Amino acid sequence: MPATLRSLRIRNLALVESLDWELVPGFSVVTGETGTGKSIIVGALKLVLGERADKSLIRTGADQCSVEALFELDDTAGTDQMLAGQGINKCEEGQLLLKRIFSISGGNRQFINGSQTTLGILKQLGDGLVDLHGAHDHQSLLATDQQLVLIDAFAEHRRSLENYRATFEELIGLRRQREALLEQATDQNLDLWRHQLQELESANPQPSELETLQLRYSVASNAKRLTEVTGAILQRLSMAEDSVLRQLAEVGRQLREIHRMDESTTELMRAHEAAAIELQELERAIATYRMRLEIDPEGLRWMEDRLNLLQALQRKHHRDETGLIELMKELKVRLEHLDHRENMLAEIDARLVSETRTLTQLGGELTASRMRTAKSVAKSIQLHLRDLGFSQAAFEIQIVALDEPRATGFETVEFLFAANPGEPLKPLKAVASSGEISRVMLAVKTALAQQDLIGLLIFDEIDANVGGQIAHSIGTKMRSLGETRQVLAITHTPQVAAAASRQFRVTKAVKEGRTRTLLTEVAGENRVEELARMLGGRTKSALEHARGLLNPNRR
Repeated sequence: MPATLRSLRIRNLALVESLDWELVPGFSVVTGETGTGKSIIVGALKLVLGERADKSLIRTGADQCSVEALFELDDTAGTDQMLAGQGINKCEEGQLLLKRIFSISGGNRQFINGSQTTLGILKQLGDGLVDLHGAHDHQSLLATDQQLVLIDAFAEHRRSLENYRATFEELIGLRRQREALLEQATDQNLDLWRHQLQELESANPQPSELETLQLRYSVASNAKRLTEVTGAILQRLSMAEDSVLRQLAEVGRQLREIHRMDESTTELMRAHEAAAIELQELERAIATYRMRLEIDPEGLRWMEDRLNLLQALQRKHHRDETGLIELMKELKVRLEHLDHRENMLAEIDARLVSETRTLTQLGGELTASRMRTAKSVAKSIQLHLRDLGFSQAAFEIQIVALDEPRATGFETVEFLFAANPGEPLKPLKAVASSGEISRVMLAVKTALAQQDLIGLLIFDEIDANVGGQIAHSIGTKMRSLGETRQVLAITHTPQVAAAASRQFRVTKAVKEGRTRTLLTEVAGENRVEELARMLGGRTKSALEHARGLLNPNRR
């Protein structure tokens, strides 16, 4: 069973002050007199599955109302993946907890596994957990996409669909490659790219060249002044009569005289010697630097032109010099790629022809299988419809060809129904009567029980205005569905109620001047009495009839 509702907790919803309902797999029914509040159970489930809330449902005197549903999932992998994409806590030990709170002030909150979420996400998750029949909310089979999924599941198309989708995706990828090649370059683009590459290759920018060149240019453009200044420095250091080094030599002579008279001045002698060495090294370094300075007008002009070229290219392409080098590589690759464009287009076109042929074959096989399956399934559903009181009804599964292939094939399907002879077949979503659509859904669900992925089916008074053998058939089919799904029915019909594994009764009680709705399980003689009430009264014959419904072999 894909998903089972294990518990439902309701607080301060309409007439329900507090309700804790524990459920099990299989077929369960909820019964009770009109006006006791059976619809509140369905209403609570709709709320926790994402239906928009009306604060008028909050119990009088309460500030807020809450509904909490705990589901048990056989496989949580897909659900966990969806929840993780929304930043929601994953399911623990196969349990999925949904909670909805809305207050009199209008503030609404919803939670999945304790994480607050949006109403849209809650509804998206709920649509895959429950089918509600009686109103159109959560009825997955009204969607043609889901109808196609069920037909494919019935026909066991999993492997065929995988092969088809792989081919379809390959075709889409090839078409995108082809479009990209065609859009990549016009003749005008090609000329522009070739010109840009030629211009860059001619300039041949090098890593860090601009910074180095700017330093060299700064020196070269100031070479005359640098020569003058360094000459003046050398004059002061060593060439003039009163140069620093000559004066320092005189200081040294005087320090040696002092040292002869006072040997404690050794450190002074060493300090003078160090200073003299430093100044001599400075003088040699300046002289060497001055010798390297050249006044070369031609070289200066070349550097200036080179700087102007590199800076102009940077402005033109909005890239630094590293970016210019990368652009050269990009243009080379692009042009080389486009030089082979015709060959590549020819190769892609050949593959397109081959893949299209394969897709046509695979899609055709799917179409033929779907047509056979649709006839078989429609026939089975029609038989179930007769059991449910539609003796003259027509049901067809129409295969609708698409203008363009999709990832699901060459067609979609549409379930069509007409309740009476002479009426046109209409899509299920166009069936106006909720009672009709619910019984149609029961027939469809019964025929496709093993393929349907929805775990909980809820039928809200779909047996209205039926009785006798039709009511027995409804109960029998719900019991059959309950073998593989969890089925919950709100019913006034004793034949349907008697077919269930468990029966719950809704009653109203007045306490301290307030009316409260209560839900209790009835079993044994209590269940017999509840069925007798539904049959018209707790008379002896009604009680015997009720026992007969519960134990058909006694009849």
